[in-house]
Amino acid sequence: MSSEPLRVVHYINQFFGGLGGEEAGGAPVSVKDGPMGPGLGLAQAFGNRATIVNTIICGDNYFNDHTAEALSTIMAAVGKARAQVVVAGPAFNAGRYGLACGAVCRAAREAGVPAITAMFEENPAVELYRLFTYIVPTTGSAAGMRQVLPKLAELAIRLAQHGKLGPAFAEGYLPTGHRYNEYDEHTAAQRVVAMMLKKLKGEPFHSEIPLRGFEVVPPAAPLSDLTGATLALVTGGGIVPEGNPDRLKQAFSVAYGAYDMTGLDGLPSGAYVGIHGGYDCGWANEDPNRVVPLDGMRRLVQEGRVGGLYHRFFSTCGIGTNIANAKRIGAGIARELLDAGVQAAIYTST
Repeated sequence: MSSEPLRVVHYINQFFGGLGGEEAGGAPVSVKDGPMGPGLGLAQAFGNRATIVNTIICGDNYFNDHTAEALSTIMAAVGKARAQVVVAGPAFNAGRYGLACGAVCRAAREAGVPAITAMFEENPAVELYRLFTYIVPTTGSAAGMRQVLPKLAELAIRLAQHGKLGPAFAEGYLPTGHRYNEYDEHTAAQRVVAMMLKKLKGEPFHSEIPLRGFEVVPPAAPLSDLTGATLALVTGGGIVPEGNPDRLKQAFSVAYGAYDMTGLDGLPSGAYVGIHGGYDCGWANEDPNRVVPLDGMRRLVQEGRVGGLYHRFFSTCGIGTNIANAKRIGAGIARELLDAGVQAAIYTST
């Protein structure tokens, strides 16, 4: 094996590349020498085993609006750098960034260059790209950067050296969904009995066919007649009074706001704004009723098609919110609605 350090190309977005936040989301592809941003931590973890030859930076909006053009430029840079492995991210739970990292890794793999990324398991890009690239699990936010970079570096090196990694449960990446035949000295019957005995003894064991568990939420009974029902408006689209008085977070929500609509036939532009960090709020700011349809609900009540509308609407930002916080937020909203005798709620997203 060559003693020369492995050649790595690292892909990051505009934020981690130091170009700025959302205002720099339209930044086109640029190529810088050496490591930048999280690449500095990767380089430290690599030591003398690998070197980041180039850092490729691209705005999340630009990448997702000009995917083919961006990928063409990126892959040309990967080829010019003679990269032996491509590392993208970590993207954590940033959706557009995750989509870009997944697409870059898939393109690299199709070009014959091993690639690996890292992101939160609930990032929407995981389901789209886990079949095409290795994904190291992360926390929901960049607070877990120091924990994930050493793992990402180790797997990147092994991937570059061997062209593939071992099973997900052994290596620590998210399962890809691929299954491969392997030889084992024990028969299937012997293995399943061994697992059963470990389970009965309370010992740790690993299933060869892991099944993902999904929480089953029983649906409420449908309403047969809306003319006598009181409805509520709930949104994950981040509509709040101007100034965001409750200081709701733009992403990774931990709370919700409840805002009085008494006397309003619609949410007036300027008085209500969108703060959601996952979409361009321009259309929502122009007419907040596009996200919280108060104007339409008032008409339905006036026409007698709906009995009434609860006097407050509830708002949070759904992007990146983990399941535990989402359940807690939902329970808080539901508690108020149940206490007020509200029969149903309309939930709007983006």
